[in-house]
Amino acid sequence: MPETQRQPVPRNDGGELDTATAFLTFARECVIKKTDGLGEEQLRRVLVGSGTTLLGLVHHLTFAERVWFGHYVAGGPNPGDAGMAVPDGLTAADVLAAYRAAIEDSDAAIRAAGDPDKPFAIPIDGKFHTLRWVLAHMTSETARHAGHADILREQIDGVTGR
Repeated sequence: MPETQRQPVPRNDGGELDTATAFLTFARECVIKKTDGLGEEQLRRVLVGSGTTLLGLVHHLTFAERVWFGHYVAGGPNPGDAGMAVPDGLTAADVLAAYRAAIEDSDAAIRAAGDPDKPFAIPIDGKFHTLRWVLAHMTSETARHAGHADILREQIDGVTGR
């Protein structure tokens, strides 16, 4: 019988910023959990018409972290959009390590920003957004891709759960 993965849902009695960050962390960990125990070929396996792979989702989310938290929140350079295609020269270990590093950097940017209502210095489509907005956006984006990862993982080896 295939395994069922379970990631505990955040229990947080902290303030708004702590709670929002806890749910983003939960979504990130769900994505990473979907890669556990899979080999290079399985992580790169194309199972849907769009060409999306588990490793491609992680690669895309790495750049999303770098753009939204590294660029807009922290004011660093904009790395652009890497899309879902993982370059052949990158191993699964490279991609997962890059995602974990991006998460660490993003969490540092969140802590440094502090005030969820303070607008950023860099506009997005002509509007000045806040940390609250970026946290909501990235939680939604990451959770959506965690759902995609659920489906891909189940197609690969039958493992289900969050």
